[in-house]
Amino acid sequence: MSGKRIVVLISGSGSNLQAIIDRVNAGAIAGEIAAVISNRASAYGLTRAADAGIETRVLDHKAFADRLAFDQALMETIDSYAADLVVLAGFMRILTPEFVRHYNGRLFNIHPSLLPKFKGLHTHQRALDEGEREHGCTVHFVTEELDGGPAIIQAATAIVAGDNADALQQRVHQLEHRIYPLAVEWFCAGRLQLEAQGVTLDGDLLPGSGYRLQE
Repeated sequence: MSGKRIVVLISGSGSNLQAIIDRVNAGAIAGEIAAVISNRASAYGLTRAADAGIETRVLDHKAFADRLAFDQALMETIDSYAADLVVLAGFMRILTPEFVRHYNGRLFNIHPSLLPKFKGLHTHQRALDEGEREHGCTVHFVTEELDGGPAIIQAATAIVAGDNADALQQRVHQLEHRIYPLAVEWFCAGRLQLEAQGVTLDGDLLPGSGYRLQE
């Protein structure tokens, strides 16, 4: 298959991975998932990949002396697939600066908040506790600042009376499954770039919050 080569990193169920697989299979993404790599052998996302005929690899971080040694082995594995794009899809590891720099401009993550709000964990409960009127998710390029890389695309859902963290999480997951494949689609089509001045889509500079997907 022609097009970009994508490597997806996971640690868990891989629902965002599945969303990307579905869009690749539908012909919307001009590329192929060359491999899915997990740091946990029990990750259900590996089954999703295998069912789709995608090569899988497991690198157990506990088998390495330190974070840098693991990341170096991970880089070697990713590079063996000649990856054009590396997608973090629920990969529960904090990456070293060396890793992030190596994939500068071709490393995506998705975060369950409207960044720069609520970096880190427990975003849904924090949005409720702060009395936010809306909540959502952000696809961004990864930099050395945790959850701080330039935003590519965001989608939001209104917070309504009676919402709890579980309900909010379910709605945000649905939004994630829409915007993550779209960001991958743009990248693989050559429409999306990380420039010195920020993120561009079709040559136009996006705002700091990225493209906003309208409901």
